[in-house]
Amino acid sequence: MTTNITITDRTKSFAVRIIKACCFLDEASSATRILSKQLLRSGTSIGANVREAQSAQSLKDFINKLEIALKEARETQYWLELLIESELVEKQKFQLLLQEANEIGKILVASTKKLKDK
Repeated sequence: MTTNITITDRTKSFAVRIIKACCFLDEASSATRILSKQLLRSGTSIGANVREAQSAQSLKDFINKLEIALKEARETQYWLELLIESELVEKQKFQLLLQEANEIGKILVASTKKLKDK
């Protein structure tokens, strides 16, 4: 049985996971705390922009909001990669978050491409 989860729900769930990860990171070194704040901003912004797109005033506005969400997803991937590659976090603890950020990015790319092709 497959469950269909909307991009809105998926990005909100992701934001909750990011918040929990950042609470964990805030207990670490000062460099980690600074990266945590960046991750918190971008990781929670994805869902906010997807949610905002639901109230878009036009198709162009809708696509624009989704593209902003995509930029935030890519930024989130960057911060997660930095945390992992600098060994400030254990890779296995953050690999699933990075994987989900990548998946959300792919969904947003496909969605905006499909809408632009209309």
